[in-house]
Amino acid sequence: MLEPNLTTAHPPAQPIAPPPEEAIGQLADLFHLLGDPTRLRIVLACLAQPTAVGDIAAGLMLSSSLVSHHLRLLRAARIVKAERQGKQVFYSAADAHISSLLSTMFEHIAEPANGMDA
Repeated sequence: MLEPNLTTAHPPAQPIAPPPEEAIGQLADLFHLLGDPTRLRIVLACLAQPTAVGDIAAGLMLSSSLVSHHLRLLRAARIVKAERQGKQVFYSAADAHISSLLSTMFEHIAEPANGMDA
């Protein structure tokens, strides 16, 4: 029998108490927003440092109006926050939960699927 590799094994997940139905709907809405590749790229562009709409648009080769539209949706869902500095508005992750969630999910998809088909 093979012993598990303790250096890469993750601790077992803690059980989650059943959340209220309203919270399930809110979380589904959040994942729906992040499920759009353009919005996900926009959020990722805001993680490292506060970034202006024009810089996000240029980096993703999108129009500023399209980026602004997506940022309004993301801001309403509290995924990003806005801070005005002079005439520009800079966007960043609303809090550490957003970057942690995305980091954890990227780790999840990077893991090999070994043993998951049983």
